[in-house]
Amino acid sequence: MPKVYVSSVVNAPAADVWQVVRNFNGLPDWTPFVAESRIEQNARPDQIGCIRNFTLNDGGRIRERLLALSDYDLSCTYSILESPMGVENYVAKLALTPITDGNATFCEWEAEFDCAPEREAALLQQIGTGVFQAAFNSLKKRFAR
Repeated sequence: MPKVYVSSVVNAPAADVWQVVRNFNGLPDWTPFVAESRIEQNARPDQIGCIRNFTLNDGGRIRERLLALSDYDLSCTYSILESPMGVENYVAKLALTPITDGNATFCEWEAEFDCAPEREAALLQQIGTGVFQAAFNSLKKRFAR
């Protein structure tokens, strides 16, 4: 089971970064690759079990289920239900940790999934750089001081 792990530092208080990323329907507001998103069946975007259905800028559609959301731990865990990426059993966790020296945020995003062996290297690169790091870079720009 391949595992992707990406970490980064955003120069803003963790509480401020969390207010942006905790919205499970907010990807278009803080990622460069999501065109539009909606929560299915009019569920709340912080309701465990809700499903976000979003369209990528390239037209791909992804459906994900919120598995956990913690305002205490500043983390959310979700799974992919449908995706054009060719992954199965995909579970990811995004977590923020306050950095008290400088009032910044340590961001971690990790995922584990199953895929065809010949797709593993490409998917690790695509998810790690094209999704996780791209999203962190977007957050850094948003909170640039």
